[in-house]
Amino acid sequence: MASTSKSNKAALSNMKYEIASEIGVNLKQGYNGDLTSQQAGSVGGEMVRRMIAQYEASMGGTAFNSSSNMTQQR
Repeated sequence: MASTSKSNKAALSNMKYEIASEIGVNLKQGYNGDLTSQQAGSVGGEMVRRMIAQYEASMGGTAFNSSSNMTQQR
Protein backbone atom coordinates (compact mmCIF):
# COMPACT_ATOMS: atom_id res chain seq x y z
CA MET A 1 0.00 0.00 0.00
CA ALA A 2 2.77 2.43 0.91
CA SER A 3 4.58 1.91 -2.39
CA THR A 4 1.40 2.69 -4.34
CA SER A 5 0.97 5.92 -2.42
CA LYS A 6 4.60 6.86 -3.06
CA SER A 7 4.30 6.07 -6.77
CA ASN A 8 1.08 8.14 -6.98
CA LYS A 9 2.80 11.08 -5.31
CA ALA A 10 5.76 10.74 -7.65
CA ALA A 11 3.47 10.63 -10.69
CA LEU A 12 1.60 13.76 -9.56
CA SER A 13 4.87 15.52 -8.86
CA ASN A 14 6.18 14.64 -12.32
CA MET A 15 2.91 15.83 -13.85
CA LYS A 16 3.19 19.12 -11.96
CA TYR A 17 6.70 19.84 -13.23
CA GLU A 18 5.82 18.80 -16.77
CA ILE A 19 2.79 21.09 -16.87
CA ALA A 20 4.69 23.98 -15.30
CA SER A 21 7.36 23.64 -17.96
CA GLU A 22 4.76 23.47 -20.77
CA ILE A 23 2.95 26.63 -19.67
CA GLY A 24 6.11 28.58 -18.87
CA VAL A 25 6.00 28.62 -15.07
CA ASN A 26 9.44 28.43 -13.48
CA LEU A 27 8.74 25.75 -10.88
CA LYS A 28 11.72 24.50 -8.93
CA GLN A 29 12.32 21.81 -6.30
CA GLY A 30 11.57 23.04 -2.79
CA TYR A 31 10.29 26.51 -2.01
CA ASN A 32 8.21 28.24 -4.69
CA GLY A 33 6.87 31.19 -2.69
CA ASP A 34 7.96 33.56 -5.43
CA LEU A 35 5.20 32.29 -7.74
CA THR A 36 2.11 34.40 -8.14
CA SER A 37 -1.28 32.97 -7.25
CA GLN A 38 -2.13 33.02 -10.95
CA GLN A 39 0.95 30.95 -11.84
CA ALA A 40 0.34 28.40 -9.09
CA GLY A 41 -3.35 28.22 -9.96
CA SER A 42 -2.57 27.72 -13.63
CA VAL A 43 -0.45 24.69 -12.85
CA GLY A 44 -3.00 23.22 -10.43
CA GLY A 45 -5.92 23.94 -12.74
CA GLU A 46 -4.24 22.25 -15.68
CA MET A 47 -3.44 19.24 -13.48
CA VAL A 48 -7.13 18.93 -12.59
CA ARG A 49 -8.20 19.29 -16.24
CA ARG A 50 -5.85 16.51 -17.29
CA MET A 51 -6.86 14.19 -14.44
CA ILE A 52 -10.53 14.67 -15.33
CA ALA A 53 -9.77 14.00 -19.01
CA GLN A 54 -7.88 10.82 -18.08
CA TYR A 55 -10.77 9.67 -15.89
CA GLU A 56 -13.34 10.39 -18.59
CA ALA A 57 -11.25 8.49 -21.14
CA SER A 58 -11.03 5.51 -18.79
CA MET A 59 -14.82 5.56 -18.45
CA GLY A 60 -15.29 5.24 -22.20
CA GLY A 61 -15.28 8.92 -23.01
CA THR A 62 -18.57 9.70 -21.33
CA ALA A 63 -18.53 12.90 -19.35
CA PHE A 64 -21.04 13.79 -16.68
CA ASN A 65 -22.98 16.85 -17.68
CA SER A 66 -25.65 17.83 -15.19
CA SER A 67 -27.56 20.07 -17.61
CA SER A 68 -27.90 17.35 -20.25
CA ASN A 69 -28.95 14.82 -17.59
CA MET A 70 -31.62 17.20 -16.35
CA THR A 71 -33.05 17.76 -19.82
CA GLN A 72 -33.18 14.00 -20.41
CA GLN A 73 -35.21 13.53 -17.24
CA ARG A 74 -37.87 16.05 -18.21
